[in-house]
Amino acid sequence: MTGTVIFDPLLPWPAIWALAGVAFLGVALALWRGLPGWAFRALAGLVLVLALTQPSYQVEDRAPLSDIVLMLVDESASQKLGDRIAETQQAAEALEARIAARPNTELRRISVGDGDGDAGTQLMTALSSALAEEPSGRIAGIFLLSDGRLHDLERAPNLPAPLHLLLTGRETDWDRRLIVRNAPAFAILGEPVTLTIRVEDDGAAPGVVSTDLLISVDGETPQQFTVPIGADMDLPITLPHGGLNVIQFSVPAAEDELTDRNNTALVQINGVRDRLSVLLVSGEPHAGSRTWRNLLKSDSSVDLVHFTILRPPEKQDGVPVTELSLIAFPTRELFLEKIEDFDLIIFDRYKRRGILPAIYLDNVRAYVENGGAVLIAAGPDFASADSLYRSPLADILPAEPTARVVEQGYRPAVTDLGQRHPVTAGLLGAESWGRWLRQVEVDPRDGDVVMSGIDDRPLLILDRVGEGRVALLASDHAWLWSRGYEGGGPQLELLRRLAHWMMKEPDLEEEALWAEPTGQTMRIIRRSLSDEAGSVTVTRPDGETEIVTLEEVSPGRFETVYDGPEIGLYRLADDAMSAVVGLGPSAPREFEQTIASGEALEPLIDSLRGGIPRLEDGVPAIRAVSEGRPAAGRGWIGITPREAFETVDVRQTPLLPAWLTLLLASAMILAAWLREGRR
Repeated sequence: MTGTVIFDPLLPWPAIWALAGVAFLGVALALWRGLPGWAFRALAGLVLVLALTQPSYQVEDRAPLSDIVLMLVDESASQKLGDRIAETQQAAEALEARIAARPNTELRRISVGDGDGDAGTQLMTALSSALAEEPSGRIAGIFLLSDGRLHDLERAPNLPAPLHLLLTGRETDWDRRLIVRNAPAFAILGEPVTLTIRVEDDGAAPGVVSTDLLISVDGETPQQFTVPIGADMDLPITLPHGGLNVIQFSVPAAEDELTDRNNTALVQINGVRDRLSVLLVSGEPHAGSRTWRNLLKSDSSVDLVHFTILRPPEKQDGVPVTELSLIAFPTRELFLEKIEDFDLIIFDRYKRRGILPAIYLDNVRAYVENGGAVLIAAGPDFASADSLYRSPLADILPAEPTARVVEQGYRPAVTDLGQRHPVTAGLLGAESWGRWLRQVEVDPRDGDVVMSGIDDRPLLILDRVGEGRVALLASDHAWLWSRGYEGGGPQLELLRRLAHWMMKEPDLEEEALWAEPTGQTMRIIRRSLSDEAGSVTVTRPDGETEIVTLEEVSPGRFETVYDGPEIGLYRLADDAMSAVVGLGPSAPREFEQTIASGEALEPLIDSLRGGIPRLEDGVPAIRAVSEGRPAAGRGWIGITPREAFETVDVRQTPLLPAWLTLLLASAMILAAWLREGRR
């Protein structure tokens, strides 16, 4: 219980002070004139001014409130290294018992785990949330049981009480970590990309100057190098293939090292082609002769060489060759010396006319078998006696012409196999496509028929020959779609996919297995021309395997979602395909710095006069200290008692009731009148 005098003025305080000034002037005037009753006049004015302030005596019944101590226990990944987690739990239990033994003191214990994704340790975020739930006037102290490695220091709140960091770990701890700097997301095939590698020893390291570095691409046998410790090293790497390349860097675990979790780094780089070289050979001019040229020229990543026959050898018009403005095409250079420089060769309605000797065409055949690509856009010439089929290219062509050319309208259609093939899958709206008006009849020998025409005859056939690829389009009327004939069709998308499939773009492989990672979750995707896809075996970073089943989400595409239990390199395999993928960040934040240290929190703790004792020296005692005094010392940490209370009841008693005010004021006025001789 406590009592105080309070005021509840009837008028604003400036008005009351003004009336008090008037009364003072009146008393001063009476004193100057020598009136003997001036003292009674002063007392009467004082009573009236006090009455306007309405003084009361307030009595409060208070119930004391306990002090609150916050204890945040760091249970993040870095706290699980060594014996830190056991050390932390023992210290937390000891502090909890000591707080419970103190009178009028409560403990709030908050566990802090890893942040979402790769956010790291969010100690200050958890502390802000805990302070928001408690009255700041009751907080007597804050204990952090942690290794001091937090990642949200900028979110530190205003603290109402001393902060202490009870530091885990050992003075003798040391750790070796691998750092990969400036790893790009994309790199050009055939050109080296430079990565900066650094190996660092932190803590009480043994002083070794070099170590081994292992580099593995897509899970293959690693290559071993010797690298210095504590120095940056530039490492040029050339990607072996297009698409996703998973590169794993690792250094062997050292004896007595704190952890080897940061001895490995995964870098995922997409390999892309800088420029695609295409040779387009146009034969007899026709209405769609510019179809392929316009398509390839619209792609900025394509270098196009266009070979057009404008004056065949049999054309004799009497004009001397020296007077022609045409430039002789370097056929020997293109088809013998530099043919390997091209990613794709297109024959658009070309027939044998003596321009390209058989040895040149035989070189094209060898080019395909060694990994090149040839696309033939066939017209009536393919069914003639001068057809390319009557040349060395016959050995690699997937179909044989029957010498029949059908001239009638039809709508191209995607076959059942074509609905699963990435070149033609998803080309919707076939019922509204415009018609083509000509088709060369062919008899398929090999390959996949992905589009059909008149009476379901093969229209587009794709085949693999040796290391290369061949495509045969048995019509020269694709240009009708680009002109919008009868509504047109997906000519641009079809021809683009076709060209890029032949140039071996990974996204258009008909048999493929890959994964799309998001954090520690990946979507496993299997594309196949088969009606079914078998299960996929997932090999985790620790060597354990798990079999997952895929579900068909669209024709030829099978998927499932897999949650990886840990960060690292995962291997995927089924009966025919295999792939690797890295889950999680290349270097998790929790393992970037693993040596326990209070350096980051030291400025904040010093501002509140707290301490940073090491738990390996024992759990410190707890003392009560006054606010503003040092709150830590050798073997002890302090809390500040808050003496908070809760008001249960309030009673007010007026000091000058109205009747008493009237009585006193009247008595003083009467006394002044009597004193001045008025009686």
